[in-house]
Amino acid sequence: MNYRLSRRSLLTLGMVALSQTIARAQTPETQQIYVPMIIRSPLPGTLLGPPSGTAEAAIAWLAPRSTAYVPYDVGVIVNGYAEIGQAAEIDWFLAIAQCAHETGHLTSWWCQRPRRNPAGIGVTGEIREAPPDQPPGPDWAWDESIQRWRAGLSFASWVGESIPAHLGRLLAYALPPGAGTPYQQQLIDYALWRRPLPDHLRGVAVTITDLNGRWAVPGTEYGQRILALAERMRSEGY
Repeated sequence: MNYRLSRRSLLTLGMVALSQTIARAQTPETQQIYVPMIIRSPLPGTLLGPPSGTAEAAIAWLAPRSTAYVPYDVGVIVNGYAEIGQAAEIDWFLAIAQCAHETGHLTSWWCQRPRRNPAGIGVTGEIREAPPDQPPGPDWAWDESIQRWRAGLSFASWVGESIPAHLGRLLAYALPPGAGTPYQQQLIDYALWRRPLPDHLRGVAVTITDLNGRWAVPGTEYGQRILALAERMRSEGY
């Protein structure tokens, strides 16, 4: 059967087709844009995050070098850093490298018993003359060899006091006031109770090199030296 369309029908069909073409032209096409995935590596020496080395490597490095502690003691100290640091989400291996740098690989006078100072906390170099039973203040240690008092903090135990004070102080530098997990806040509170930190230094350190001139003065290459030491410590575990 042969159908013929009237002129009006053809005109109507033409108008419909034209309107559909215009509508398609005005509707933006959905395009798929492929963006390559960018994985950002943490900055070298980042304080917050997973450990950059192993407990085995740290023990292998420190045990033969320490003159103040036997290998068993070194293991207790390193594993204390690992356990507390893991819970605090801080690079505890880097903190051990800082401890090794500050204490001469656990040989310094300040790190020995009964002081157990892990990182020069409160150590200013100030010395005062006074009777051995009359300290100038709460944060002084008696040096029998020179019969003088030295300014600096002492701690009753490594795992219970020294390590929490050290890691808490690092966290205070890394986190602004009020930030962090409850456990991080607990360590910070303890560390700053033992040795206050000015508010303007809270949250200023993303990496260990951000502590240059802050943890130690002048300390222009403080963080770089700790990073280099951490690298040597890691190689000890291979």
